[in-house]
Amino acid sequence: MPGVDPTQKTRLLVVGNGMAGARTVEEILKRGADRFDVTMIGDEPYGNYNRIMLSHVLAGETAVDDADLLLNPMSWYRENGVTLYAGDRAVSLDRFAKSVRCESGRDVPYDVLVIATGSNTFFPNMDGLREADGRLARGVFGFRTIEDTNGMLQMAASGDDLRAVVIGGGLLGLEAAYGLRTQGLEVDVVHSPGHLMNQQLDERGGRLLRNKIESLGVGVHTSKRTTAVLRTDAGRVSGVAFADGTSLPADMIVVTAGIRPNVEFGRGGGLVVERGIVVDDQLRCEDEGSIYAVGECCQHRGEVYGLVAPLWEQAVVLAEHLTGSNSAAAYHGSRSTTKLKVAGVDVAAMGVKGPEREDDEFVQFYEPRSGTYKSVVVRDGKLIGATLLGDISKANFLTQAFDEKVPLPDERIGMLFDMGTPTAATGAAELADDVQVCNCNGVTKGAIVACVHAGAKTMGDVTAATRAGKGCGSCKGLVADIVACAAGGAVESDPSADWYVPCIPLAKPALIDAIRERDLRSVSQVFAELATGGREDASSKMPLASLLRVVWGPDWVDEPGALFINDRVHANIQRDGTFSVVPQMKGGVTTPDQLRRIADVADKYQVPLVKVTGGQRIDLLGIKKEDLPKVWGDLDMPSGFAYGKSMRTVKTCVGSDFCRFGLGDSTALGIALEDRFQGLETPAKLKLAVAGCPRNCSEALCKDLGVVSVGDDKWEIYVGGAAGAHIRKGDLLATVVGSDEVVRVAGVFVQHYRESAQWLERTYAWVPRVGLDVLQRRLIDDVDGIVAGLEERLQVSVDGYRDPWQERSAPKSNAQFTPSLPLLPLPQVPVR
Repeated sequence: MPGVDPTQKTRLLVVGNGMAGARTVEEILKRGADRFDVTMIGDEPYGNYNRIMLSHVLAGETAVDDADLLLNPMSWYRENGVTLYAGDRAVSLDRFAKSVRCESGRDVPYDVLVIATGSNTFFPNMDGLREADGRLARGVFGFRTIEDTNGMLQMAASGDDLRAVVIGGGLLGLEAAYGLRTQGLEVDVVHSPGHLMNQQLDERGGRLLRNKIESLGVGVHTSKRTTAVLRTDAGRVSGVAFADGTSLPADMIVVTAGIRPNVEFGRGGGLVVERGIVVDDQLRCEDEGSIYAVGECCQHRGEVYGLVAPLWEQAVVLAEHLTGSNSAAAYHGSRSTTKLKVAGVDVAAMGVKGPEREDDEFVQFYEPRSGTYKSVVVRDGKLIGATLLGDISKANFLTQAFDEKVPLPDERIGMLFDMGTPTAATGAAELADDVQVCNCNGVTKGAIVACVHAGAKTMGDVTAATRAGKGCGSCKGLVADIVACAAGGAVESDPSADWYVPCIPLAKPALIDAIRERDLRSVSQVFAELATGGREDASSKMPLASLLRVVWGPDWVDEPGALFINDRVHANIQRDGTFSVVPQMKGGVTTPDQLRRIADVADKYQVPLVKVTGGQRIDLLGIKKEDLPKVWGDLDMPSGFAYGKSMRTVKTCVGSDFCRFGLGDSTALGIALEDRFQGLETPAKLKLAVAGCPRNCSEALCKDLGVVSVGDDKWEIYVGGAAGAHIRKGDLLATVVGSDEVVRVAGVFVQHYRESAQWLERTYAWVPRVGLDVLQRRLIDDVDGIVAGLEERLQVSVDGYRDPWQERSAPKSNAQFTPSLPLLPLPQVPVR
């Protein structure tokens, strides 16, 4: 490449750590990992994630830390030698010095620069949308980032009877409406054009989609232009006003009125910018020799693209050009084909929506009762447009026809139904290898077939290797068909899907039986006796250690290396290598003496941050590893277990002693529950709460186990709730009389969860998987006769409880509390 010394590694700088930037780096590393010293700058404090999956997070179907969302976790960058400055923002470009200045003040030099800054949410001019300093008003959100999504989820969990208005009835707006509706909000969608998804659908398709959306309980208002966000005197959102003088009430407003290429970095650096940063067929910026742009921020031949498929195509071309692996690599633009799921409705669209000339052939099928709409547009014997809604079984054939890879049937109706054209199953076999099967992750049929021929036999194998099906999920059926065709038969079931750990071919109940029968009490014993070939597996150590503690209580054998750092030192490691200490405060109740001790410790050890937690306790952050035993000694308080996979805390409200509305003594019951379950090992963290009345001030309805007083010493027990990255209202397991019965039923539930849930499976996933009715029959009605055994085994664990902070006087090893700092400095998140 011009200007680059071939004898040295090329300093490649990528500004933007989104889907386009990270995919470009992946493609470059495949072709020339040893030629580049790669640095990336991302203004979000995460690795690369799949923005398409944010709608699943909002709908409660996926957690923020789910592997389907995180495409490249932080470990990926380390493993591939990529320097990532996360949580920083590139603010200025010096083309002549070949350097980029970051918001943190960091200057990053480069030989080759790739700009992948993506797009920003477009916020139309509306009165009341922003505060005086330019920030969005409280209660107003875009829908573009994890931060946006978390903000909506937190607000959705903050109260009942909330109303949301989504401005924009395109794909993103309908996904936002669907997600918020699943969170229990009343939702209205406002769209200024005359029908929904007008970019992809014609009026009839939009009308049918409207029926589907309204059947979900979402209000739809088309031909409405929003002119103002209405706010209270205190500044909170109260509704939206329209150009026709009408209005809608709202507590939350989500703006999904489109996106705009994020070009400010390029424009500030003097690059040619029109709608996007102008690039040529090699994605090179105009009049530049070493600066490129890729993804939604770039403009190629007058076009900008907001779909992921063109991003993947651009990434391959740019990687082939930069590495020299294909000297003829060129990007010629992308044809718009979309296959996705909108609020649970399958949609496929390509090309034009309807006839544009008098001689265009137009075939249309419309059946509102079944929710099916199909149309094709043919010009001069070529398919130039197709729309499918509801039934998209012909999408694969139409995609090939649109790309002119298969001839059209003489009877055009055959393109919409199985009348001589390939069926869905036959179509999988006949698809060309270069057809893109998974639009979300840019996976072709050829890549899936190659994966199968390389040894993959199951859907899980293929998905893990290629990411096919990890986006919206609409392609999973086709992926399975392709795997079956490539494997010469039906897709093999993946037996390991039910194994508790990857290296032992046993489901959890069978594994527990084997551990008990063979009296295996250490992780190394389990590996030697039960693992395939007796081989140890690092990822299996923590789940096995947890399981051994469930089975044997204090009588398990703790070995060096079997536990994660948090469990080894009984504190929560922080990003800078220090630790957080949270002493126990049962039910959130403390004393002046405890508060004085906490304050003295904070002063003595120069604790940089003292914070009240969401679980009604006090967190001391920034404790050095070697100081932990001394801090515990000076506090002289029990461990609060704010680390590891265990019962964490029981949050309580004031209860009946002081509260005017209290129906039951929630504080005393919360303390009793915490006494009972303190330190109890569980498959994932467990959070509890007790509310003294249905006003639910302690948020008991969204905990792993929540208890609500309903008067007359009656208590409702809710299970499987969540209010973190995943939001879910708990299911009512039982209504019982007396606090003693609450503790007993809660114990039976917790022990059953301990013994049957998968490792890291939270109750909000486990309860729906097992089924509420099954849990009620097993644990309340005792139809299987297991309750007595559960109570007995729980009692063994409770009796064996020891406060781990007592290890301060007798460390388990010489290295347990040896200094671990200094570590490598981590990137500092700029204060904004």
